[in-house]
Amino acid sequence: MKAVLYEAFNQRPKLVMVPDPAPQPHGVVVRLGATGVCRSDWHGWVGHDADIALPHVPGHELAGTIEAVGKEVRTWRVGDRVTVPFVAGCGVCPECRAGHQQVCHDQFQPGFTHWGSFAEYVSLHHADLNLVALPEDMGFDTAASLGCRFATAFRAVVDQGRVRGGEWVAVHGAGGVGLSAIMIAAALGAQVVAVDIAEDKLALARDLGAVATVNGAGVDVVGAVRDVTGGGAHVSLDALGHPATCFNSIANLRRRGRHVQVGLMLGDHTAPQIPMAQVIAHELEICGSHGMQAHRYDAMLDMIRAGRLNPDRLIGRRIALSESIEALVTMDRFQSVGATVVTRFDA
Repeated sequence: MKAVLYEAFNQRPKLVMVPDPAPQPHGVVVRLGATGVCRSDWHGWVGHDADIALPHVPGHELAGTIEAVGKEVRTWRVGDRVTVPFVAGCGVCPECRAGHQQVCHDQFQPGFTHWGSFAEYVSLHHADLNLVALPEDMGFDTAASLGCRFATAFRAVVDQGRVRGGEWVAVHGAGGVGLSAIMIAAALGAQVVAVDIAEDKLALARDLGAVATVNGAGVDVVGAVRDVTGGGAHVSLDALGHPATCFNSIANLRRRGRHVQVGLMLGDHTAPQIPMAQVIAHELEICGSHGMQAHRYDAMLDMIRAGRLNPDRLIGRRIALSESIEALVTMDRFQSVGATVVTRFDA
C-alpha cells in the first residue's frame, strides 16, 4: 500500500510502498476514505510524543470501510463504514472497565502508539470496544474530522466544561478544535467569545455562532474578554495549547469559573504559568480533556442528525495523500481556515 512514512523526527516524510496490514485477532483493517491533517500529527513528527517508534506512519483522524476482520471480532463485518476515537481503549484496565477509555492505561492510538492513517489502509485494535458506526449519509471527509478535533471539542464543552445555555464561554484559538468548540457551545445556547489573532478565523467563528470576537494581537485579552462578558467567562477553553492562551483562559474566568485545557502543551510548553492565587481565591476549576470514548459518540451524532451541529462547515482543504506531507511539515508556520482532510489516496 502507499503510505507517508518518516524515519527520523523533523526529517521530511516520503510517500512509499509498505506491506498491507493484517488485522489483529481483536481488530480490523480499514480502507481509508479520508484522514485529517492535525496539529497533533505535527507534534508527533517533531518528536514531542514518546510513544512514537521510528520509522512511523502518522495520522489519527480517520474514517473508512472495513476491509478485513479479526477472528475474535463479533460486532463488525467487511464493508461496514466506521470511524474511531484517536484514543482507543484496551478494554481490561480499571479506567476502561469504568467507561473512561480516553484515559486508558494501555492506549491504542493510531498515528502515535501504532502506524496511522496517512496510508491506504490502517489496522485498528479492540474493534468491538472502539469502533463507531457512521451514518450512511455522512461523508468520510466529515467523519474523519470527528475522531480528534470535533469529538475532543464535544467532550471538552459538554462533559468537562458542563456548558449550559446562557453561560458565557471563551474559546482561545480558532483552529479546528476551537471552531468545533464554538459551534458546539453555541448549539447548547451559550454566548461564545472567540479569541484569535487571525481575522479570517474570527470571521468564521462569528459565522459558526460566536456572539463576540477578540483579536489578541497586541491587546489585553483578559481585559477584553472580561469587558465583553460583563465580568468574565463562566467557562473558558484553551484550544491552542500555548502558555499565553492557557494563562489567559484561566485569568479571564469569573468567580467559580471552569477552565478546560484542550490544546496540547508539549515540548517547551509543558509547564505554563498559572495564576494560582486567582484559582484559589475565586475557586476556579481547572481540568484537562483528552479525546472522547466511542460510547459517547451517539450523543454527538444525534445532535448532527438533528441539524444542531454541522461539522461539514469546518472542512477547509481536501487534498491528496501526497500533498499531506507538505501540509504536515508546514503546520507550525501555516494554518488554513478549517480542517485539511486527505480524501484521495491514489496519488
